[in-house]
Amino acid sequence: MKMRQSKWALLDLMLVGICCLFLLSGCSLWHDLFGSEDEATPAEIMSEGMEDFNAGRFEQSIETFQQIKDRYPYSAFAITAELKMADALYERAQYDEARDEYAEFEKMHPRNKKVPYVIYRQGMCFFNKSAAIDRDQSNTLKAREEFERLIKRFRKSDHTEQARRKVRECYVKLAEHELYVGNFYFKKGYYQPAMDRYLYLIANYPDVGQYYQALEHVRQCKDKIKELKGARETSWLHGFLYD
Repeated sequence: MKMRQSKWALLDLMLVGICCLFLLSGCSLWHDLFGSEDEATPAEIMSEGMEDFNAGRFEQSIETFQQIKDRYPYSAFAITAELKMADALYERAQYDEARDEYAEFEKMHPRNKKVPYVIYRQGMCFFNKSAAIDRDQSNTLKAREEFERLIKRFRKSDHTEQARRKVRECYVKLAEHELYVGNFYFKKGYYQPAMDRYLYLIANYPDVGQYYQALEHVRQCKDKIKELKGARETSWLHGFLYD
């Protein structure tokens, strides 16, 4: 009998201890275990993020969309939050970060109807970072690749025609770069390297305005090379006869 009473007394002590723990920790522990009726729903958080986004408060919207991704990754709003977060980064001109988010979206949701838009935006992230024609054009090349990938995969997408126009702009810029480099070599008197760049332009960018300029420069390079060859032969002959 005494043993049974001691067991009940021990149980009472445990219950009192648990109650004290709740009282000491306050609402925090209760919230962690069972949640709170005052906690914002995914829909409410999404609405707040969209309000900030539409008002141009992109930094705040990024934080809000990240909340949805972290706290409600399986909610109906998570996919939209992923895409809008990429858009917000894009609007802030954080093109590397935005491209990473768009690429992740495409990887995780390859059948989503927004994929054509996502590919187009990836191309634009590269396009917006493309340098002036006197600099390296690797970003222009990558942009062209993304736009061409969109055109090949989604021929009837709303963004396909936009991609075609951007491909044209990329080709023009790449041609201008080749023409610039060729002209640089020409001015320095490096006629063979200059002609090589002009010939590359003609072979790879035949449908842009720089094509005919390159043809004319090729003719000039050939004339200069011929002049130099003739001058060297004359100099050699003169040395042979009079040395």
